[in-house]
Amino acid sequence: MIPTLVIGLREGVEASLIVGIIAAFLNHAGRRDALRQVWLGVGAAVLLCLAVGIGLFVLSRELPQKAQEGLETVVGVFALAMVTFMIFWMTKHARGMKRELEGAAQEALASGSARALVVMAFLAVLREGFETAVFLIAVIQNSASAGSATAGAVIGIVVAVGLGWGIYRGGVHLNLARFFKITGLVLALVAAGLAMTAVHTAFEAGWLTAGQSTALDLTWLVRPGTVLSSLITGVLGIQPKPTVSETIAWVVYAVPIVAYVAWPRRPVRKAPQPTSESAGVPA
Repeated sequence: MIPTLVIGLREGVEASLIVGIIAAFLNHAGRRDALRQVWLGVGAAVLLCLAVGIGLFVLSRELPQKAQEGLETVVGVFALAMVTFMIFWMTKHARGMKRELEGAAQEALASGSARALVVMAFLAVLREGFETAVFLIAVIQNSASAGSATAGAVIGIVVAVGLGWGIYRGGVHLNLARFFKITGLVLALVAAGLAMTAVHTAFEAGWLTAGQSTALDLTWLVRPGTVLSSLITGVLGIQPKPTVSETIAWVVYAVPIVAYVAWPRRPVRKAPQPTSESAGVPA
Protein backbone atom coordinates (compact mmCIF):
# COMPACT_ATOMS: atom_id res chain seq x y z
CA MET A 1 0.00 0.00 0.00
CA ILE A 2 2.82 2.42 0.85
CA PRO A 3 4.58 2.23 -2.56
CA THR A 4 1.37 2.79 -4.54
CA LEU A 5 0.33 5.61 -2.19
CA VAL A 6 3.66 7.38 -2.78
CA ILE A 7 3.39 6.82 -6.55
CA GLY A 8 -0.15 8.20 -6.69
CA LEU A 9 0.75 11.13 -4.43
CA ARG A 10 3.92 12.16 -6.24
CA GLU A 11 2.60 11.81 -9.78
CA GLY A 12 -0.70 13.38 -8.78
CA VAL A 13 0.98 16.38 -7.15
CA GLU A 14 3.07 17.06 -10.24
CA ALA A 15 -0.01 17.03 -12.49
CA SER A 16 -2.13 18.93 -9.95
CA LEU A 17 0.55 21.59 -9.58
CA ILE A 18 0.61 22.27 -13.33
CA VAL A 19 -3.18 22.28 -13.65
CA GLY A 20 -3.62 24.34 -10.47
CA ILE A 21 -1.25 27.09 -11.61
CA ILE A 22 -2.83 27.22 -15.07
CA ALA A 23 -6.35 27.34 -13.59
CA ALA A 24 -5.37 30.08 -11.14
CA PHE A 25 -3.97 32.25 -13.94
CA LEU A 26 -7.03 31.78 -16.13
CA ASN A 27 -9.36 32.48 -13.21
CA HIS A 28 -7.41 35.63 -12.32
CA ALA A 29 -7.54 36.78 -15.96
CA GLY A 30 -11.30 36.22 -16.11
CA ARG A 31 -10.98 33.61 -18.85
CA ARG A 32 -13.79 31.32 -17.69
CA ASP A 33 -14.23 30.01 -21.24
CA ALA A 34 -10.65 28.74 -21.35
CA LEU A 35 -10.92 27.44 -17.78
CA ARG A 36 -13.83 25.20 -18.80
CA GLN A 37 -11.72 23.90 -21.69
CA VAL A 38 -8.91 23.10 -19.26
CA TRP A 39 -11.23 20.99 -17.08
CA LEU A 40 -12.55 19.20 -20.18
CA GLY A 41 -8.98 18.51 -21.31
CA VAL A 42 -8.03 17.20 -17.87
CA GLY A 43 -11.08 14.92 -17.83
CA ALA A 44 -10.29 13.57 -21.30
CA ALA A 45 -6.67 12.87 -20.30
CA VAL A 46 -7.79 11.03 -17.14
CA LEU A 47 -10.22 8.85 -19.10
CA LEU A 48 -7.56 8.05 -21.71
CA CYS A 49 -5.05 7.02 -19.02
CA LEU A 50 -7.67 4.85 -17.29
CA ALA A 51 -8.42 3.13 -20.60
CA VAL A 52 -4.71 2.42 -21.17
CA GLY A 53 -4.26 1.09 -17.63
CA ILE A 54 -7.34 -1.15 -17.74
CA GLY A 55 -6.39 -2.40 -21.21
CA LEU A 56 -2.90 -3.41 -20.08
CA PHE A 57 -4.26 -5.08 -16.94
CA VAL A 58 -6.90 -7.09 -18.85
CA LEU A 59 -4.39 -8.07 -21.53
CA SER A 60 -1.94 -9.38 -18.95
CA ARG A 61 -4.66 -11.58 -17.43
CA GLU A 62 -5.81 -13.13 -20.72
CA LEU A 63 -2.38 -14.23 -21.93
CA PRO A 64 -0.85 -17.69 -21.23
CA GLN A 65 1.36 -17.91 -18.13
CA LYS A 66 4.72 -17.45 -19.87
CA ALA A 67 3.36 -14.66 -22.04
CA GLN A 68 2.01 -12.99 -18.89
CA GLU A 69 5.47 -13.12 -17.32
CA GLY A 70 6.96 -11.68 -20.51
CA LEU A 71 4.45 -8.83 -20.61
CA GLU A 72 5.04 -8.10 -16.91
CA THR A 73 8.78 -7.92 -17.66
CA VAL A 74 8.25 -5.48 -20.54
CA VAL A 75 5.85 -3.33 -18.48
CA GLY A 76 8.25 -3.41 -15.53
CA VAL A 77 11.26 -2.32 -17.60
CA PHE A 78 9.19 0.40 -19.31
CA ALA A 79 7.92 1.65 -15.95
CA LEU A 80 11.46 1.56 -14.56
CA ALA A 81 12.75 3.70 -17.44
CA MET A 82 9.93 6.24 -17.03
CA VAL A 83 10.25 6.59 -13.27
CA THR A 84 14.05 6.90 -13.54
CA PHE A 85 13.72 9.74 -16.05
CA MET A 86 11.10 11.36 -13.82
CA ILE A 87 13.35 11.12 -10.74
CA PHE A 88 16.30 12.70 -12.56
CA TRP A 89 14.20 15.43 -14.20
CA MET A 90 12.31 16.37 -11.06
CA THR A 91 15.43 16.35 -8.88
CA LYS A 92 17.00 18.83 -11.27
CA HIS A 93 13.98 21.11 -11.83
CA ALA A 94 11.99 20.89 -8.57
CA ARG A 95 13.34 24.13 -7.09
CA GLY A 96 12.35 26.29 -10.04
CA MET A 97 9.35 24.32 -11.30
CA LYS A 98 6.63 26.58 -9.93
CA ARG A 99 8.40 29.72 -11.12
CA GLU A 100 8.91 28.26 -14.61
CA LEU A 101 5.25 27.25 -14.87
CA GLU A 102 4.06 30.67 -13.77
CA GLY A 103 6.36 32.30 -16.32
CA ALA A 104 5.02 30.08 -19.12
CA ALA A 105 1.43 30.81 -18.11
CA GLN A 106 2.06 34.56 -18.01
CA GLU A 107 3.70 34.45 -21.43
CA ALA A 108 0.77 32.52 -22.92
CA LEU A 109 -1.76 34.96 -21.50
CA ALA A 110 0.29 37.96 -22.63
CA SER A 111 0.23 36.66 -26.19
CA GLY A 112 -3.58 36.70 -26.05
CA SER A 113 -4.03 32.94 -26.47
CA ALA A 114 -5.08 30.51 -23.76
CA ARG A 115 -5.04 27.50 -26.08
CA ALA A 116 -1.43 26.78 -25.14
CA LEU A 117 -2.45 26.56 -21.48
CA VAL A 118 -5.28 24.13 -22.29
CA VAL A 119 -2.88 21.91 -24.25
CA MET A 120 -0.30 22.18 -21.44
CA ALA A 121 -2.82 20.99 -18.85
CA PHE A 122 -4.01 18.14 -21.08
CA LEU A 123 -0.50 16.90 -21.84
CA ALA A 124 0.61 17.25 -18.20
CA VAL A 125 -2.23 15.04 -16.95
CA LEU A 126 -1.82 12.64 -19.88
CA ARG A 127 1.91 12.22 -19.28
CA GLU A 128 1.69 11.84 -15.51
CA GLY A 129 -1.41 9.64 -15.80
CA PHE A 130 0.24 7.34 -18.31
CA GLU A 131 3.38 7.06 -16.18
CA THR A 132 1.23 6.37 -13.12
CA ALA A 133 -0.85 3.72 -14.91
CA VAL A 134 2.18 1.79 -16.16
CA PHE A 135 4.09 2.07 -12.89
CA LEU A 136 1.09 1.10 -10.76
CA ILE A 137 0.30 -1.92 -12.93
CA ALA A 138 3.89 -3.11 -12.58
CA VAL A 139 3.75 -2.70 -8.78
CA ILE A 140 0.20 -4.03 -8.26
CA GLN A 141 0.86 -7.15 -10.34
CA ASN A 142 3.58 -8.13 -7.89
CA SER A 143 1.81 -6.97 -4.74
CA ALA A 144 0.63 -9.43 -2.11
CA SER A 145 -2.77 -7.69 -2.04
CA ALA A 146 -3.99 -6.03 -5.22
CA GLY A 147 -6.89 -4.47 -3.31
CA SER A 148 -4.63 -2.86 -0.71
CA ALA A 149 -2.22 -1.63 -3.39
CA THR A 150 -5.07 -0.14 -5.41
CA ALA A 151 -6.48 1.55 -2.31
CA GLY A 152 -3.06 3.09 -1.61
CA ALA A 153 -2.92 4.51 -5.14
CA VAL A 154 -6.43 5.95 -4.85
CA ILE A 155 -5.63 7.58 -1.49
CA GLY A 156 -2.43 9.09 -2.89
CA ILE A 157 -4.22 10.51 -5.93
CA VAL A 158 -7.08 11.91 -3.82
CA VAL A 159 -4.59 13.65 -1.49
CA ALA A 160 -2.72 14.99 -4.53
CA VAL A 161 -5.94 16.38 -6.01
CA GLY A 162 -6.69 18.03 -2.66
CA LEU A 163 -3.23 19.63 -2.62
CA GLY A 164 -3.73 20.77 -6.21
CA TRP A 165 -7.04 22.38 -5.27
CA GLY A 166 -5.35 24.10 -2.32
CA ILE A 167 -2.61 25.41 -4.60
CA TYR A 168 -5.28 26.67 -7.01
CA ARG A 169 -7.14 28.46 -4.22
CA GLY A 170 -3.89 29.82 -2.81
CA GLY A 171 -4.23 28.20 0.61
CA VAL A 172 -1.45 25.60 0.25
CA HIS A 173 2.24 26.43 -0.07
CA LEU A 174 4.34 23.34 -0.75
CA ASN A 175 8.13 23.13 -0.51
CA LEU A 176 8.53 21.36 -3.85
CA ALA A 177 12.26 20.69 -3.55
CA ARG A 178 11.84 18.93 -0.20
CA PHE A 179 8.66 17.12 -1.23
CA PHE A 180 10.14 15.69 -4.43
CA LYS A 181 13.40 14.79 -2.68
CA ILE A 182 11.64 12.72 0.00
CA THR A 183 9.27 11.02 -2.44
CA GLY A 184 12.17 10.59 -4.87
CA LEU A 185 14.09 8.56 -2.27
CA VAL A 186 11.08 6.34 -1.64
CA LEU A 187 10.43 5.92 -5.36
CA ALA A 188 14.09 5.04 -5.98
CA LEU A 189 13.77 2.14 -3.53
CA VAL A 190 10.41 1.09 -5.00
CA ALA A 191 11.92 1.18 -8.49
CA ALA A 192 14.87 -0.92 -7.29
CA GLY A 193 12.37 -3.53 -6.13
CA LEU A 194 10.71 -3.27 -9.54
CA ALA A 195 14.09 -3.95 -11.19
CA MET A 196 14.45 -7.04 -9.02
CA THR A 197 10.94 -8.17 -9.95
CA ALA A 198 11.59 -7.60 -13.67
CA VAL A 199 14.62 -9.90 -13.44
CA HIS A 200 12.45 -12.52 -11.70
CA THR A 201 9.65 -12.37 -14.30
CA ALA A 202 12.25 -12.47 -17.10
CA PHE A 203 13.43 -15.79 -15.63
CA GLU A 204 9.84 -17.07 -15.39
CA ALA A 205 9.29 -16.10 -19.03
CA GLY A 206 12.41 -18.04 -20.05
CA TRP A 207 14.30 -14.92 -21.16
CA LEU A 208 16.97 -15.05 -18.46
CA THR A 209 18.76 -18.15 -17.17
CA ALA A 210 21.98 -16.83 -15.61
CA GLY A 211 22.46 -15.99 -11.95
CA GLN A 212 19.60 -18.07 -10.53
CA SER A 213 21.38 -19.41 -7.49
CA THR A 214 20.37 -18.01 -4.09
CA ALA A 215 22.49 -15.01 -3.15
CA LEU A 216 21.12 -14.34 0.34
CA ASP A 217 18.94 -16.11 2.87
CA LEU A 218 16.83 -13.40 4.46
CA THR A 219 14.12 -15.64 5.89
CA TRP A 220 15.20 -14.57 9.39
CA LEU A 221 14.28 -11.00 8.50
CA VAL A 222 11.64 -11.31 5.77
CA ARG A 223 9.20 -13.62 7.52
CA PRO A 224 5.94 -14.03 5.58
CA GLY A 225 2.92 -12.68 7.44
CA THR A 226 4.81 -10.17 9.58
CA VAL A 227 4.56 -6.39 9.36
CA LEU A 228 8.31 -6.08 8.83
CA SER A 229 8.12 -8.54 5.94
CA SER A 230 5.30 -6.54 4.34
CA LEU A 231 7.36 -3.34 4.57
CA ILE A 232 10.58 -4.88 3.25
CA THR A 233 8.91 -6.78 0.43
CA GLY A 234 6.26 -4.17 -0.33
CA VAL A 235 8.48 -1.09 -0.29
CA LEU A 236 11.96 -2.41 -1.07
CA GLY A 237 10.83 -5.36 -3.22
CA ILE A 238 13.24 -7.71 -1.42
CA GLN A 239 12.23 -11.37 -1.27
CA PRO A 240 13.19 -13.89 1.48
CA LYS A 241 15.70 -15.66 -0.82
CA PRO A 242 16.76 -13.33 -3.67
CA THR A 243 18.83 -14.81 -6.47
CA VAL A 244 22.21 -13.50 -7.60
CA SER A 245 20.74 -11.75 -10.65
CA GLU A 246 17.93 -10.19 -8.59
CA THR A 247 20.36 -8.93 -5.96
CA ILE A 248 22.68 -7.44 -8.58
CA ALA A 249 19.72 -5.67 -10.24
CA TRP A 250 18.59 -4.18 -6.92
CA VAL A 251 22.05 -2.95 -5.88
CA VAL A 252 23.06 -1.64 -9.33
CA TYR A 253 19.86 0.41 -9.54
CA ALA A 254 19.33 1.51 -5.93
CA VAL A 255 22.82 2.66 -4.95
CA PRO A 256 23.49 5.27 -7.68
CA ILE A 257 19.89 6.55 -7.87
CA VAL A 258 19.52 6.97 -4.10
CA ALA A 259 22.93 8.67 -3.97
CA TYR A 260 21.92 11.06 -6.77
CA VAL A 261 18.63 12.02 -5.12
CA ALA A 262 20.12 12.34 -1.62
CA TRP A 263 23.15 14.36 -2.73
CA PRO A 264 22.90 17.89 -1.23
CA ARG A 265 22.41 20.63 -3.79
CA ARG A 266 23.17 24.30 -3.48
CA PRO A 267 20.16 26.59 -3.66
CA VAL A 268 19.73 28.36 -6.97
CA ARG A 269 20.82 31.99 -6.62
CA LYS A 270 18.96 34.68 -8.47
CA ALA A 271 21.03 36.85 -10.78
CA PRO A 272 21.66 40.28 -9.23
CA GLN A 273 19.61 43.10 -10.67
CA PRO A 274 21.72 45.63 -12.60
CA THR A 275 22.24 48.94 -10.81
CA SER A 276 21.97 52.27 -12.51
CA GLU A 277 25.76 52.53 -12.75
CA SER A 278 26.25 49.01 -14.15
CA ALA A 279 23.47 49.65 -16.65
CA GLY A 280 25.25 52.74 -17.89
CA VAL A 281 22.63 55.17 -16.59
CA PRO A 282 24.03 58.22 -14.80
CA ALA A 283 23.08 58.57 -11.17
